[in-house]
Amino acid sequence: MASSQDFKSFQETVQGALVSTTRLANQVAAEDLSFQRTSNPAVAEELDDVSFRLLTLTSSLLQSAAKGTNVAGPSLEDADDVDVHWSRIVDVLDNLLEKADTCLDEYTGAIKRKAAPVDQPAVPAKKSRYTLDQSIRRANVLKPQNTFEIKPNNNSASPWKPTLTTKPHATLPLDQSLATFQDESQSTQFKHPYEAEILSTTYPEAIFQTKEPIPYLPFESTTATFVDTFDGVLEMLDELKNATEIAIDTEHHDFRTYTGLLSLMQISTREKDWIVDTLQPWRHKLEVLNEVFADPSIIKVLHGAYMDIIWLQRDCGLYIVGLFDTFEAACALQYPGRSLAYLLKRFVDFDADKKYQLADWRIRPLPEEMFYYARSDTHYLLYVYDNLRNEILSFSPPDAGRDLMRQVLDKSKETSLRRHESYTYDAKTGQGPFGWFNMLIRQSSGKLSKEQFSVFRALHQWRDELARKEDESPLFVMNNATLFDIARRLPPDPKALHSLLDSGSFLAKREVTTLFGIITKAIEQGANGPTVAEVIRGNAPSTTMGIGEVARTVLPQLKERANDTLDAKDIISSSSQLWGGIPISSRWDSQSKTSTLKQSQFELPWAHFVQSAKLADNTNEDLNHGTTTLEDAAVENAQLAASEPTNGDIIPLDDEFTLKAGMKRKASEPEPSSESDAESESDNETSEQTGPASETKIRASDEEIAVPDEDDSEGDKKSRRVKKAERKAQRLAQKQVKKERRRRMKAEKWAQKKNKSADSTSKEGADESDEPFDYSKAKSVLKTDHAVANNTNTARKARFNPYALTAEGPKPARRMHGEKTGKSATFKR
Repeated sequence: MASSQDFKSFQETVQGALVSTTRLANQVAAEDLSFQRTSNPAVAEELDDVSFRLLTLTSSLLQSAAKGTNVAGPSLEDADDVDVHWSRIVDVLDNLLEKADTCLDEYTGAIKRKAAPVDQPAVPAKKSRYTLDQSIRRANVLKPQNTFEIKPNNNSASPWKPTLTTKPHATLPLDQSLATFQDESQSTQFKHPYEAEILSTTYPEAIFQTKEPIPYLPFESTTATFVDTFDGVLEMLDELKNATEIAIDTEHHDFRTYTGLLSLMQISTREKDWIVDTLQPWRHKLEVLNEVFADPSIIKVLHGAYMDIIWLQRDCGLYIVGLFDTFEAACALQYPGRSLAYLLKRFVDFDADKKYQLADWRIRPLPEEMFYYARSDTHYLLYVYDNLRNEILSFSPPDAGRDLMRQVLDKSKETSLRRHESYTYDAKTGQGPFGWFNMLIRQSSGKLSKEQFSVFRALHQWRDELARKEDESPLFVMNNATLFDIARRLPPDPKALHSLLDSGSFLAKREVTTLFGIITKAIEQGANGPTVAEVIRGNAPSTTMGIGEVARTVLPQLKERANDTLDAKDIISSSSQLWGGIPISSRWDSQSKTSTLKQSQFELPWAHFVQSAKLADNTNEDLNHGTTTLEDAAVENAQLAASEPTNGDIIPLDDEFTLKAGMKRKASEPEPSSESDAESESDNETSEQTGPASETKIRASDEEIAVPDEDDSEGDKKSRRVKKAERKAQRLAQKQVKKERRRRMKAEKWAQKKNKSADSTSKEGADESDEPFDYSKAKSVLKTDHAVANNTNTARKARFNPYALTAEGPKPARRMHGEKTGKSATFKR
């Protein structure tokens, strides 16, 4: 009891420390560390120290966690080493998780503790179900492809041609089936030999009928036959011909070969299981199984046959006609899991140990546990097929079930039509499944200089050429982490290069001198070579290609569905669901609606104001030339106002305007501008003559601009326009009288000044020596404005106000900063 409490308290302590550390790390990551480094050298130095301390601590933890295992903990010297050694870091963490899983099983009692009583022999602890012994995962065996009668050709530049010599169950002869065509990349490829047969396949009617699932035979009471001779293949073929459904599965190996090896094939009927060795020298003779595999009357049940179809035709010349893929059935039924392990657990309650998927299936003889795993993949598969078929057909109405079944069968046909293709290595662009471009995008952050990028491409090309020559996988020659490590570090000599190679890179260590020469040459060429960004932009798809087009390029099956896509015109409504038929803009409105728009138009006050200003200017010009009298101007203005369009014959432009209906806009009272004292006196006289009533009326009309209501009739609007035009004409006449009076008075004053100046010049010569200059009566030069202001008898000249609204002047300026009238306070005491 005490131990459990101690463990609980320890767990809480560790969990609290992890939570606080994670929270602190997130807070640090949210800061702009690059800015802090640049602006504060002390912070940069402290960050470097903390980074070095964390990397050292992480390295020691990884190396400590890797002790007692087959994985070597990496040493992290800088931040880039985390990306370079990421796969090794993941291996260490996987071992830690496996140990934790084992410890939890022991703690909970799922697995007995290793300690055993002294008087009894110790029982070995059960291995974790996730671990796989290294001798099984990477077996050191002779390469079986060296004994094949038809050896793989990894350096062929011609398209891969099917190895069929005969074509059972053919509707199209073999010579006509092996035609060539141009694929999407304009490369020549051979067609699928059974394309015509697969497309025209009619599945047996039994697949559309609901039947009671046939129980599988007990696993313990039956045995499986291991077939490693051609005579055994023929005996198996005779029994398969009598079956109506068979289950097929394969096991593949791809580490010690360039293209891959189909290492094992499992076949099961309702009564018997076979394990076929596909690594025999006569493996190409297995094409005799096409008598069953290509028979459309026999249903072939596979799970996830996406790659099995490729491996069978590439290594054995086998093609599947009449496929039922249980993976597609699980997808159609929308199961939460689609793996074979899930289906076995759902229908059979069998726990499949999927760790053997990573085993080296070239091992001969097969270990008992690997033989057991291979057999279990197909032994229960036909029973799973029965349950899936019934569940698909159970959909109501019955036609829906049959349609769903046809959908599964169509997907299965698409899988059967997959073809194996040989790929050539493109060193320039790096495209293709074995190219360097995809690896650069996935595993590199792009932070490579020109020299490093050049070395990376040269190493990748050298690795691919050596792997093809030795028939090894590129990862066996040199793993990706080592390749990036060499490209980043650029070793200066062969000894430094040798120290960077992984312990399993036997071929690379053997060729270290040649490899160093390639690196040296790549560094020289990289100085003038392209950058990573330039290459990525060069390989990027055209900007004119949409997302849908890119998807159809990657997934050819989407091209068939392109015809079902609706055009944009078919899905755009002619009217808005929110606004209905109301036009959003006058530009979009049709001409048929202009009649209704004309009735709702009204004139804006600003238009009248502009017209009044233009009329005033025109009147001034006419008076200067003496061609038009005041009465003519008033009449002309009235006629102009009466002739304005009232029925909306002219559609206004889409100019910006602001309208506040039902309110009045106040115009600032214009200050009287006079050029002399006489002008101000003349204004006073004019105001006295016009009388207070007319002055009040004029001022009210000048200060207020009323906006007409929309409910007024057309006659009221027209009468208002006429009255307004008459008032404007009256104001213009009064202004014209003022101007004439000012002009007269200016002329008289100018004549008086001229006469006075003539008299004063005549008297100056006579009185210059007799009368001294009186400074007390002279005008102030420095304070002219104050002198004028102190003189109460003289009228003060009005200042110019740029913000005042006048009919004669231009548009007033806007008060941007709230200026106030009066003196400036810049030189305040």
